[in-house]
Amino acid sequence: MGIDCGFTKDNSWFRYRAAAIIIEKDCVLFAKNERDDYYYSVGGGIHIGEKAEDAVRREVFEETGISYEVERLAFVHENFFNGSGSLDGYKCHEITFYFLMKSRGTKKLNSNSYSDNVREYMHWIPVDKLENYKAFPTFFKDKIKSIKDRIEHIITYDY
Repeated sequence: MGIDCGFTKDNSWFRYRAAAIIIEKDCVLFAKNERDDYYYSVGGGIHIGEKAEDAVRREVFEETGISYEVERLAFVHENFFNGSGSLDGYKCHEITFYFLMKSRGTKKLNSNSYSDNVREYMHWIPVDKLENYKAFPTFFKDKIKSIKDRIEHIITYDY
C-alpha cells in the first residue's frame, strides 16, 4: 500500500488526486458512502511516486472491481472549498486529474469498496439529471455533456 500525496496541517487539508469519468448508457458513475450526504467522483489519492494515470486505473479497480482503460486526460481541477462531512472545519485545497475512461458498453460492476472503513456504493446518475444531485465536482453538471477534445483547466472556489 502506497502513501497518498497530501497532508493536513492545523485546519488546512491538501490532496493530489486522480479521478475517473466513466460514462455508460448516458449515465455517469459516482460513489457515495454511508457517512457523507453527497456523491463524489470515483478516484482517490495518488501515491507518492505513482503516475496519475496509473493511480486512476488502480482506484477505479479498487472501487468498481472492473479494469477500465484510460481514454485520455480531460480535466485538471484546482478546487478550493470549506470541508464538510468527514472534512468539517477544514479549509481544503485539492488538485485532481480527471481521466475519461473507455466505455465498456455495460453498467455492470463488481463493487465491494470501503474507504476509511466506511462502505462505499457506486451510483449511475443520468447525465441529464445531474443537476438534481448533490454531486462533486460541481463542474460536471455543465462540462460532462460535451467534453472537449482538449484538456480543460478548471479552478473552483467554494469558500
